[in-house]
Amino acid sequence: QVQLVESGGGLVQAGGSLRLSCSASGRMPSNYIMGWFRQAPGQEREFVGRITWVGGYPAYPDSLGGRFAISRDRAKNMTFLQMNRLKPEDTADYYCALGRLGARNYASDSAYDYWGQGTQVTVSS
Repeated sequence: QVQLVESGGGLVQAGGSLRLSCSASGRMPSNYIMGWFRQAPGQEREFVGRITWVGGYPAYPDSLGGRFAISRDRAKNMTFLQMNRLKPEDTADYYCALGRLGARNYASDSAYDYWGQGTQVTVSS
């Protein structure tokens, strides 16, 4: 079993930055994908990005315009989501998720087996 815990959410003004963290523990696979998703009230869950654990290769949806960056610290079993130039529409609950390699579509939440409880991000205008 894997446990994921997000932290770092909060209130930030538009244009500001925020760094979310995801701590992983438990029986970790030797290699996997760490993904970040978000869900705003009344909206579907949205893919924010992912990173391969061993190689550290990130990928993001074009819709974010290069404002977000994912990194990881293998020694600490932690993943980070750096969010820059935040906009009010970035307001959502943010989740990290652990997925298996070989999934067809890492932007789909079905590719992920374990999820954190989420951390809330509010961007004021």
